[in-house]
Amino acid sequence: MSSQLISLILFSTVASLTPGPNNIMTSYTAFNFGFQKTIPTMLGVITGWTILVVILLIGSSIAFQKFEQLQVIIKILGSIYLIYIAYKISFIKLTSDKNSPKPVTFLNTFFFQFVNPKSIIIALTAISMFVDTKNNFYEDSMVLVLIFFIMAIGSQAAWCLMGKYLRKFATSEQFIQNFNYTMSFLLIVCVIMFYV
Repeated sequence: MSSQLISLILFSTVASLTPGPNNIMTSYTAFNFGFQKTIPTMLGVITGWTILVVILLIGSSIAFQKFEQLQVIIKILGSIYLIYIAYKISFIKLTSDKNSPKPVTFLNTFFFQFVNPKSIIIALTAISMFVDTKNNFYEDSMVLVLIFFIMAIGSQAAWCLMGKYLRKFATSEQFIQNFNYTMSFLLIVCVIMFYV
């Protein structure tokens, strides 16, 4: 793994910082509700993502080889959930005061990791590229999990701060609505990209 460490760091940096469902939901929550209320959203992503990587390290090759349709089912469930979130983000202004919008919760983002096609594909790709299953499985696995954990913290913090500071430019309700539409649109683009 030591010879591939720089490659793994670069791969995980790009994978974690590029726009994706997790980063978009974090940025949206920070923009609309501020940093403090986004902490559960970020913790859900970081915890769920780390556990997902560990689970995939343990059983990915066995599960996906035995049940090829499992990947398709996960992809479809993740896509449906993202479309639902995109809908909620787009029409947030249509809710009444009694049903005021709420931040994306810890449980939402935690459980989403297990049906998020981007997370699953990135984790499986990294495992196949950077983990030697025959010789250094445990050492490689620990390094991979640690680096992805650190990158998850970094990317969530970066996207949270981006959303929070964009709020300073929000001088009108129209700007806020346009931001929500943009985040919604980017989630739909993520869904499309899963099938291209």
